Amino acid sequence: MKMILLRKFRVLILMVFLVACSLHIMIDLLPRLEKRGGGGGCSCSHAPSEEPRSWAKPGWPNKHTLRILQDFSNEPSSNGSSHSPERIPAPLDKTQALRRLERHGPRGDANRQFIQDDASTGNAPVKGSRLAALYEHPLYKRSLPPLTDEDTLFNVNTDIRFDPKAAEDQEWNGDGTADEFSPTGELTADSYPNWLRFHIGINRYELYSRHNPVIDGLLKDLVTQKITSVAMKSGGTQLKLIMTFQNYGQALFKPMKQTRDQETPPDFFYFSDFERHNAEIAAFHLDRILDFRRVPPVAGRLVNMTKEIRDVTRDKKLWRTFFISPANNVCFYGECSYYCSTEHALCGKPDQIEGSLAAFLPDLALAKRKTWRNPWRRSYHKRKKAEWEVDPDYCEEVKQTPPYDSGSRLLDIMDMTIFDFLMGNMDRHHYETFEKFGNETFIIHLDNGRGFGKHSHDEMSILVPLTQCCRVRKSTHLRLQLLAKEEYKLSTMMAESLVRDRLSPILIQPHLKAMDRRLRQVLNVLSECIEKEGYTYVVEDNLQGHQGTDTGPRPR
Repeated sequence: MKMILLRKFRVLILMVFLVACSLHIMIDLLPRLEKRGGGGGCSCSHAPSEEPRSWAKPGWPNKHTLRILQDFSNEPSSNGSSHSPERIPAPLDKTQALRRLERHGPRGDANRQFIQDDASTGNAPVKGSRLAALYEHPLYKRSLPPLTDEDTLFNVNTDIRFDPKAAEDQEWNGDGTADEFSPTGELTADSYPNWLRFHIGINRYELYSRHNPVIDGLLKDLVTQKITSVAMKSGGTQLKLIMTFQNYGQALFKPMKQTRDQETPPDFFYFSDFERHNAEIAAFHLDRILDFRRVPPVAGRLVNMTKEIRDVTRDKKLWRTFFISPANNVCFYGECSYYCSTEHALCGKPDQIEGSLAAFLPDLALAKRKTWRNPWRRSYHKRKKAEWEVDPDYCEEVKQTPPYDSGSRLLDIMDMTIFDFLMGNMDRHHYETFEKFGNETFIIHLDNGRGFGKHSHDEMSILVPLTQCCRVRKSTHLRLQLLAKEEYKLSTMMAESLVRDRLSPILIQPHLKAMDRRLRQVLNVLSECIEKEGYTYVVEDNLQGHQGTDTGPRPR
């Protein structure tokens, strides 16, 4: 009797095992079965209570074939001391990247109509607009020195025309409108997509010129262009998506994780805080108002998670993390180091989600970037302090270390310090520069998602580089003083600039007021420095010559 029961038990265990194996096989084969059955992706026009019918796009490939451009936290071989916490996919080789660029405009000697857009091509001031009046101020109308081939990231021969019929991909012409082409069927330089014109305009001194109309066009593209492909950005502490548009432009998407009025919990460490999509948007506008122009264009967009992410992704890992919540909302969580789990899933209402879209910089195969460790980088440890936190003379050591011992790099760090303090961003561990320009170029202000976390607290440790070094550009000092005046109040300028974004309001009023308060604190620190060290030592006069010709730190 016992033997019979034992045999039945073994048979039962075997049957359960076989059923489990069969279920796993069916789940793995589901995308292929849907492909053969012709099942289309869900358009998410269903009612919230309905289960989406298909979770895969027809024609699922065996391998993710999305073209990857630059990554926002690369770890280049050119700088062995740089250790970015985020890995990037291998960039395209130079031949592939050049072929992509040649689709939209050949390289050659330049008539640089996109590279140096001065104020004469800008928009006329709007009556009653304080922001327009600010940009008409003499401090915002300084011209660049004459640009040589060595000062521009790309050299574009605008006499050569591009024939779309000769392109490798026949669908370059986004929506198929014929009026984008010249009568000969060739694309003129003016018809290049805005993302390419943005890339062409980068030079030694700026990511984009003050009044370049291409930037407004690019911001509009980020919001309106059809999304054709989505993939997760590899590595990273939190989920970010790479989105490709119909015009072949790409952007980094950071989805909404918190509401506007949620502050960072007081017990959160800066390195475990949420990244905020609205902080990325606000950082771009603040950077432009400060006239640094070192943040790539960022715009807010309301994305349909079903149509514009799930149905167009070829990333199986991302696709498998989609589910329907108990509230009948579409959710996904992706893969990352922090906050990528069902407990921290991103859910739509029922499938709409806000996010920021930051325009990509040129492909690394065409324009290499160098990553530098921030001298005032935090320890990223719960108990350990960084050297600058315990050594009040730390800046003297930095001043003797290349590239901070000459040129304008130390002054760029001071600009970045002020920028971060106004946002409350403690997470500036690395920064990047374009390798072509060597050490004589600007710092790119990337990855600003941990700003605007606390409006009720001013983190004075962010200002330590400024208090230790007591150095600032004269142009920066004067603009800060201008933005402290009632006529050009920083919070007012930011509010007017941010209202243009599709997701407005971007910042709640307490964050705007906090910027005014922090600006006064920056000016107080500079006043104390001037009183202690003298005006000529503290303020570097960069207004006598051209922008970007600052000399290095002067000895005491």
